[in-house]
Amino acid sequence: MRRALLTLVPLLAVLIVSAREPAAPAAISPAARDRGVYHLATNAETRWVPFDLTPGNQIRFRMQLDGRDVTAILDTGVSYTLLAKASPAVDTAKLVAGGSATAIGGSIALGWMPTRSIAVGGLARTGGGVTVADLPAIATGSASAVDLLVGADMMAGYALDIDYAAHRFRLLRSGRLPFKGETASLRVSAERSVYESAITLGDRRLAPVVVDTGDGSSITVTAPGWAAASLAVPSTTAISFGLAGPAISGLAIVPDIHVGNMVARWSEVRIEPAGGFSQSIGVAGRIGSGFLQNYRVLLDPGARRMVLSRGPKADTQPLRSTSGLLVGVEPNRLKVLHVMRGGPAAASGWKDGDLICTIDTVPIPADYATSPIAFWSAGAPGRVVRLGLCDGTTRALTLARFY
Repeated sequence: MRRALLTLVPLLAVLIVSAREPAAPAAISPAARDRGVYHLATNAETRWVPFDLTPGNQIRFRMQLDGRDVTAILDTGVSYTLLAKASPAVDTAKLVAGGSATAIGGSIALGWMPTRSIAVGGLARTGGGVTVADLPAIATGSASAVDLLVGADMMAGYALDIDYAAHRFRLLRSGRLPFKGETASLRVSAERSVYESAITLGDRRLAPVVVDTGDGSSITVTAPGWAAASLAVPSTTAISFGLAGPAISGLAIVPDIHVGNMVARWSEVRIEPAGGFSQSIGVAGRIGSGFLQNYRVLLDPGARRMVLSRGPKADTQPLRSTSGLLVGVEPNRLKVLHVMRGGPAAASGWKDGDLICTIDTVPIPADYATSPIAFWSAGAPGRVVRLGLCDGTTRALTLARFY
C-alpha cells in the first residue's frame, strides 16, 4: 500500500547544511573542526540498522552519541551531522558558535559541539563533533522531533546500502557491490560536501542534483531546469518544510526521468521558483527519499556510483491529491497548510490555516497519518467529502483530478 501522506502531507525536511565561513571570530569554521577517527567493523556487512519511514519519508532509526541512545535521520543532503538544540544529548558547557548554514527558507545559525563517540551500525567514530541547530518536529512530518541528522561527513567514506523494502540499511567498504542494478554517477562535491548526481528530464540533462535521503520529496528541479525540459504536463503547487521554514513549489507528475542508465516511470517532480533553494546553492535540483524508496539503493561516492535496483513500488503512479488540500496533523484535528493551485479546494474558498475536526462525521484519529481515513484527500474524482471544521461548520468538497 502507498503511504497515505507521501504526496498529500509533505512535511518534509530539505536540509542541506552548506558550511560558510564563520559569522564571528568566536565561531569554529569547518576547516578548523576535529574530523574524528573512523572505524568500520570487520563484520559491518552483517550489522543492518532497522528503520522506519517518517510521515515525511525520511529514514528514522536509533544510534548512539556519547554513549546515549538517540533518534536519528539518515541525511546525505546535510554536509555535517547535525544535533537538535533541544536534544538531551546537547552538552551546553561544550557548545560554541559554529557559523551559519543555508537551508530551505533562508539561513540558520549553527553551534558546534565536540563529541567523544558516535556509533551507527558497524561504523564508529571517536572524537570529532556535531553541528547544533533548531530541528523542529515538523521537519519529519511527525509529532515527535528527532535528536540527530546523520550527514555526509559520517557516511561519505563508505558505501551505504539502503534496503527500503526491508526497512534496513548498512555501511560497507567502498567498492563493494552487494546487489545488481542500474547505475548512475555519484560524488561528494568539494563545493557543498553533499552527495551529487545528475538526471535527464525531457531532453535536458540537469546537473548537479543532490542525492538527498533527508528530503522526503521525490524529484525537485529549478524553475529554469523545468522550463528547459519543455514538458507539456499540467502542474499545481505544494508546500515543503525545512530548517528555515516553509517553501512553496510547483508540482507535476512526469511520465519518465532518466537517472544514469535507468528510466524511472511516473515520478512526482517539484519545481522550485526562480532564485529558490537549489539555485541559491548552485545545483539543478535534488533526488529525494520519496523517489529512492522505490528501489534498493547503493550510494558509494568513493566508487563514483549510485546503484538502483527496482523494488515493488517502482514505476507505479504516485498518489495525486484530488482535494487540493495539503494538511498537517495536530492533536484531534488537521490544519490546512497549503491550498493547491487549480484544485477543488481553491475553487471553493479554502484558506491556509483552516482547521478540520471531522471527515464525513468521523473525528480525526490519533493515528491519522497511517489510517485509511487519510486517503480521503486522494479519493475518486466526483466523490463528495463532508469536512467538519473545528468551528462547528461543515463544508462539502467535490474531489476532482486537476494535475
